[in-house]
Amino acid sequence: MKKNVIFWLRLSYWAGAILDFLAGLTMLFPALFVVSNQVSSFYPAQNYRYAMGMGAPLMLAWTILLLWADRKPLERKGILPITLLVVLGEVANEAVAAHSGYITAAALIPTWISQAVLSALFIFSYLNARKPEIQALS
Repeated sequence: MKKNVIFWLRLSYWAGAILDFLAGLTMLFPALFVVSNQVSSFYPAQNYRYAMGMGAPLMLAWTILLLWADRKPLERKGILPITLLVVLGEVANEAVAAHSGYITAAALIPTWISQAVLSALFIFSYLNARKPEIQALS
């Protein structure tokens, strides 16, 4: 039972870390942003590069945080609900961008699907690890 719980926690940490790393790359390299968001008329000015330069280290640090959580998966399961807040913040930001017409909702569908799957995985893994019989083993 404990192995199963640890498997799901580790899967969550690694899935989150990979997606955060990819998001960090799109923040650092505007060309990746253009491709992944299907924005054809995007020419980043200095203010965009500055803002993304502030955000990218945070995204990449969150990648490391999730990999750190993987080292003690049960003890650090609390990282998952905190990370879920980051994912939900991203969803809200994307919804505003789609509503404003900056990015089409159709372009965001793959992102929203991956965020929904990741969120479900995080919630399942965290709740699964909180079962009383698992807590007794840690």
